[in-house]
Amino acid sequence: MNTIYIDSRDGVNRICIVEDDRLVEYYKEDTQRHRLLGNVYRGRVQNILQGMEAAFIDIGEDKNAYLNIKDALDREMMYKREKSTIDEVLTQGEDIIVQVVKEPLGNKGPKVTTHLSIPGRYMVLTPYSSRVNISKKIRTQEEIDRLRSLGKEIQTKQMGMIFRTVSQGVESELLSEEYLELVDIFETIEAEKNYLPTPKLIYSEPVLILQILRDYFDETKTNVVTNNKELLKRLKTTSKLKDYNLQDRLTYDPKYNMDYHMNIQMDMKEALSRRVQLKSGGYIVIDETEALTVVDVNTGKYVGLITLDDTIVRTNIEAAVEIARQIRLRDIGGIIIIDFIDMKSNDNIDIVLKKLEKEFRKDKNKPYVVDITKLSLVEVIRKRNRPTLDKKTTLVCPTCNGRGRIRKNEA
Repeated sequence: MNTIYIDSRDGVNRICIVEDDRLVEYYKEDTQRHRLLGNVYRGRVQNILQGMEAAFIDIGEDKNAYLNIKDALDREMMYKREKSTIDEVLTQGEDIIVQVVKEPLGNKGPKVTTHLSIPGRYMVLTPYSSRVNISKKIRTQEEIDRLRSLGKEIQTKQMGMIFRTVSQGVESELLSEEYLELVDIFETIEAEKNYLPTPKLIYSEPVLILQILRDYFDETKTNVVTNNKELLKRLKTTSKLKDYNLQDRLTYDPKYNMDYHMNIQMDMKEALSRRVQLKSGGYIVIDETEALTVVDVNTGKYVGLITLDDTIVRTNIEAAVEIARQIRLRDIGGIIIIDFIDMKSNDNIDIVLKKLEKEFRKDKNKPYVVDITKLSLVEVIRKRNRPTLDKKTTLVCPTCNGRGRIRKNEA
């Protein structure tokens, strides 16, 4: 059973997603500040950088947004064989519609795209693609065929869609209604292109709690617990949640406090440490850097029961499960290098990699195993769209500047 805990007090919402009694995702939202991710703006092209094949867009925030050429191409240009340059695609001072795909990180502003996608409960509208895609978590071929056939039937103006996992078994009429609603939202956004003022926010994602319920709530296996009576009332009456059947899954617990939830606090403490202990006695070490994240696996105190090869494989399998959870919980994105304990057998390597890929399927940010190098290092990439847990909850030490070491007293 999965649980979404919402600790809401003093204008701050702390949201914990717990699966099988382990914390897998953590979010913190200041209700006085607006989030950028997923929002759509009418922006203005401020600078065109031919050497970077990119442009900076004024969307009305503190920092201009970054737009790469591949995210600026219209549908016709995307399928042309000839390569376009950024000055052929955009003009300085031009007004364009963009969507934030990555939150500001450090000194960098948000990253945006002109290829909008509009998420709903059962599907995501992808207007710049005509394809009908199905969640990989839907395994039944009969259901895949049903959804693909329905998608082609309801498709209008060559606007594609991605059917979410929760669309499985849902009536065709409901799916068709949501598709048309999402198309209406997109066409309303498109109609805003030539109006003033610029810059302007023209579509915003729902508040964080509604996003999480949309993306993670499964009425057959998810409970929701909150300590805020006003929030409870809002969740019960919000029209966007009318199809979620929340009534039987929603619990009000005025005494709930995340700070005193032992399992969550233990998992949070572990997620902010370099070293993560495994139940067997082995452990993993996670080091985040600007360029990439490195994960090292060690047997530690685990000596096994049968052979050395068996000990190594068992440790690596256990580590694969924990690594997938830690990457998801810490919200680590970009390049990730995993140094599993060396395995001589290709069969054992396949077993560990398949276990890692299976665990990655639980993550909506879609980590992807790229390859395994000649040095037996596993290369992984994961979408990065917001600051990591470490950056959101800690400050850089002013003495060591984040190195984790201080100089010896040489006197």
